[in-house]
Amino acid sequence: MAVFILAAIILSLWAWFRISININPPRIKDRSADTLQVSRLTSSFSRCGQSWLSKDTSGLWLMYLRGSPYELGVTNGKLARSLIYEQEKAFVGQIRKMIPSEFYLHFLKYFIYWFNRDLDKYVPLEYKQEIYGVSRSASKDFAFIGSSYQRMLNYHSAHDIGHAMEQLSLVGCTSFGAWGRSTEDSGLIIGRNFDFYMGDEFARNKLICFVQPDSGHAFMMVTWGGMTGAVSGMNDEGLTITINAARSGIPWSARTPVSILAKEILQYATTIYEAYAIAQKRHTFVSESLLIGSANDAHAAIIEKSPYKIALLQPRGTFVLCANHFQSAEFARDPLNRENIRDNASLYRLTRLQEDIAGKVPLTVGKAAWILRDQAGLKGRDIGMGNEKAMNQLIAHHSIIFKPSERLVWVSTGPWQLGEYKCFDLKKIFHTFAVSGQGVEIVEKTKAIPPDIFLESAGYKAFLEFRGMRRIVQACINDGRKLPGESSFILSFIHSNPKFYETWFLTAEYYYMLGKHSMASSYYYRALKCEVPRRQEKQRIIRRIAECKARLQQH
Repeated sequence: MAVFILAAIILSLWAWFRISININPPRIKDRSADTLQVSRLTSSFSRCGQSWLSKDTSGLWLMYLRGSPYELGVTNGKLARSLIYEQEKAFVGQIRKMIPSEFYLHFLKYFIYWFNRDLDKYVPLEYKQEIYGVSRSASKDFAFIGSSYQRMLNYHSAHDIGHAMEQLSLVGCTSFGAWGRSTEDSGLIIGRNFDFYMGDEFARNKLICFVQPDSGHAFMMVTWGGMTGAVSGMNDEGLTITINAARSGIPWSARTPVSILAKEILQYATTIYEAYAIAQKRHTFVSESLLIGSANDAHAAIIEKSPYKIALLQPRGTFVLCANHFQSAEFARDPLNRENIRDNASLYRLTRLQEDIAGKVPLTVGKAAWILRDQAGLKGRDIGMGNEKAMNQLIAHHSIIFKPSERLVWVSTGPWQLGEYKCFDLKKIFHTFAVSGQGVEIVEKTKAIPPDIFLESAGYKAFLEFRGMRRIVQACINDGRKLPGESSFILSFIHSNPKFYETWFLTAEYYYMLGKHSMASSYYYRALKCEVPRRQEKQRIIRRIAECKARLQQH
């Protein structure tokens, strides 16, 4: 009898848990958008209702959306169905690489659903309706994760969850604004790198979305299939927003995803203070810096927001810089922020950004692109390709430059921010893009920023070789097996990126795995001579050296 009672209790608890984590879609009064059909007019141009999708020659996807929140979502989903599938496939694939254990994957799934069980209470109704519209086109291949609507809703908190996984270096963005005597024409220039890395496949299909909603302002944003929130964007009033992750404690419950807050600001704010007012009324569950540029204010400022307080950092001069820590007086004594400044790469990168701005004043958009592509450390030091302390970490999902007063935006093409920056004129787009047919050119070709010369260098080829060899070394370390042609492979690996600490560290880890502690120790020492981005990584290397010494003394 006791066994049956226990089983009944367990089943009841499980049923209660499943009910508790379930989030139902919002009610939709007008579902006429469901009947809209996609017309594929050419191999690279499709239309659905008032909206359309095209692909330009560089591989960027361009989407125009217009209508009610639900219609925006439905047409988005129907037009970008294959992009949504590829994005979800890449996202799930990358999660599997990071967490190969099926047990922990199942645990993570249910943990996130429990954590986000009240997520819909913190998302405005219009955005829930839009997300639901998109989810109607989501693939059933991923139903094992959850319902289409709940998956799409939860994916909007992926950037935020990246905070809790900061040791994986998912987030490490840099942004800046300059105006007045700091720019060549005194006009406001905003630049940013979005260094949110979820694998190369995740970043492959960048989507530049131009949105004319039924309410608020028309706006553009750089996004990806299935994502309706904003991480970088500008509206037709010349208000821009870019988000930069800051150090957060472990959140205990869901709140408004930062990308949803950023979108609300884009859609409804025209000035810095209007953006600040919107940010004040929303509760987020991670800490974030929101760099706001405003054509109406003719300058930029930073909204620093944690789950517990908010500050508006107004500039004292004619530029403002942002990395991944808070700079206002309100957060000066915050323990997490002070720890973040001490332990991570953010302050170093901000200092390098100050050097770059000082060396390039007065700024132009071309100089802004140079800064965003800069791979050097302080005083121009070579710190290795891919270092988190550099402005350009060679992982960017996208890089973007704004000239708000002229409503111009430049978006990078791949790889990372090395390819050409394509220019778009929002004044033209929101007047002609909406009513245009296929084949209309919306890129401002004469205003493009050329590709980085690094693309044609031996250094770029060496970095590609380094990335490939790094994967092989990591796999051998994980599997406990020897490298093929070990000696020559290691020499080539080191030669491919000799100034980067990780090259030496992984080589040391490989020999440590083989039990060759003397060789491992020498490579750990070489790693310490390089610029190590994080205090935690430096301490790990020091511990490994101590372990090697202890093992050698035993023999």
